[in-house]
Amino acid sequence: MIRPSIKGPRLAALFLLGALLFNFPLLNLVDRPVEVLGVPLLYAYVFAAWALLIGLMALVLEKRGD
Repeated sequence: MIRPSIKGPRLAALFLLGALLFNFPLLNLVDRPVEVLGVPLLYAYVFAAWALLIGLMALVLEKRGD
């Protein structure tokens, strides 16, 4: 029996996670005059969230057997 692919719902969930991570309330929480390794906290947060989403998408898309 052929199983339906679960990639679509997982990518939709990642889209919603990205929308949540880059929405105003969370961005406002990290918009402080603090630096992380010489980089403003807001820039570090945006880069880390972006890298996390790319990594999670790679895991979803490269998973074998689905």
